[in-house]
Amino acid sequence: MFIKYGFGLVLDQLGILNYLDIKSRIINKEENEKQLSTEERLRLALEELGPTFIKLGQIMSTRPDLLPENIITELEKLHDNAPTFSFDEVKSCIEYELGEKLEDIFINFNKEPLAAASIAQVHSGKLQDGQQVVVKIQRPRIEKKIEEDMMILKDLAWFIDNHTKYGKLYEFSTMVSEFQNILRNELDFIIEGENTDIFKENLSKDKKIIIPTVYWNYTTRRILTLEHIDGIGLNDFEGLKKANVDFKFTARTISKSIFEQILRDGIYHGDPHPGNIMVFPDNKIAFLDFGMIGKLKEERKKQFLKILLGITFRNSKLIVEAITGLNIMNKRSEIKKLQYEIDNLRDKYIELPLNEIKLGEFFNEIFNLAFKYNITIPNEFTMLVKTLGTMEGVVEKLDPELNVLEVAEPIAKKLMLNIFSPKAIKNNITENILDYGTLVQGFPEFILNFFRKLEDDDYNLNLKLTGTKVILKHFDKITNKISFSIALLSLSIIIAGLIVGFGMAARVGAEEYLFSLSILKFGLVAALLMYLWLIFSIFKTGRF
Repeated sequence: MFIKYGFGLVLDQLGILNYLDIKSRIINKEENEKQLSTEERLRLALEELGPTFIKLGQIMSTRPDLLPENIITELEKLHDNAPTFSFDEVKSCIEYELGEKLEDIFINFNKEPLAAASIAQVHSGKLQDGQQVVVKIQRPRIEKKIEEDMMILKDLAWFIDNHTKYGKLYEFSTMVSEFQNILRNELDFIIEGENTDIFKENLSKDKKIIIPTVYWNYTTRRILTLEHIDGIGLNDFEGLKKANVDFKFTARTISKSIFEQILRDGIYHGDPHPGNIMVFPDNKIAFLDFGMIGKLKEERKKQFLKILLGITFRNSKLIVEAITGLNIMNKRSEIKKLQYEIDNLRDKYIELPLNEIKLGEFFNEIFNLAFKYNITIPNEFTMLVKTLGTMEGVVEKLDPELNVLEVAEPIAKKLMLNIFSPKAIKNNITENILDYGTLVQGFPEFILNFFRKLEDDDYNLNLKLTGTKVILKHFDKITNKISFSIALLSLSIIIAGLIVGFGMAARVGAEEYLFSLSILKFGLVAALLMYLWLIFSIFKTGRF
């Protein structure tokens, strides 16, 4: 398929064609027939390969550290526009999974799907108790198809890792394993249902946000039944206008909720595109489809907070601290270089009003710098940047003047204060009390072992102080300046003493006066010669 869409030369450079024993002339012929751009051909190849590769393309569109912007932009178009499957297959799946006849479960069931995606399609219906629901049904044989595709991807990743220079840089086998875990989670609708319940609980206090209810009696690994949300799709601008929806308020509500999900809860909607958000005439919004979610551990949340505050206050030190916290840098000098480049990046954005700074673009540039300095960006952050970029695109269409950083700033400040509150410090100490106890308990033994080592005849303690020449040079300069100052002061005191003595001698006889004058001349010449000798010695060292 990749050969069909003109990627034969790429496969040939990777050495895969020789491995498959495919002739290059066939590749060149195929490539010459292609008139589309590289990124368009890549998207078409992924779409034709099926659900696994569509999902792979969607995941890769979250990796600006691996792919150029033009390819990412094209891969973002891979939003599940899949062909539908038949109603007979839908009915068969529901009855097999739920163990009842379709007619016994639903009063009515719409045979025409509301939407079809690469993994499932959605139908509307009404339960026997009159509740309007939507039912998500997994595609027939999709699990087997995905497992077969994953075997191919694993073999390909193993080959690239072991036979090309790219494998050492990117560890494709690890990426494929992580991708497989993501797909397996998406194929299990029980996990999606549990995610939906988590969001419903986390956002329950926000009366402007609606999360659909999961009907667990009618939910399995392959069937997900949810409350029907009768709102207006965010991509239906005409419908939103007719309902007099407040676009500015809606934009602020969406961005505020996403930032709270990220910063407060540490679990957020991973794909908040317009198809997954609905709006009501009273300006409430509903989030749908929690198959793809992002999670941040406490340490990652703190790093994201630092980056946000660093952008807001134009403080590159906070940004560097957060980025270096993602991974260990080998050399301190590298950190200085990274900070210098981030300073330049900050200067590039400093003249822009905050509402013109695109968080997604800024993060992408930061990640490119991190990649340059061999700092591996965790998957949590790549998903996060993708979510922020999607959110910014949605918000910008609703309210181009909204500054999402202004929305995030008070949330970030509040949470940063909470992190260093007495309660948080107390909780941290309580959580780590066993570690502290182990440290205190083991410290005496460590010291005792250290002194026992010192008693050994063959024990050597090597201390290396780098940069001693520079330190000594600076020390010499300081010493010479002090010596020069003391000499100047001494000379001044001697001259003052001689002048005072000469003045007192002027009151005595002529002989005593002449003698005092000779002493004064001799003292002045001697003091001057000593002073010149000291100055010559200091300047001769070249350290002044």
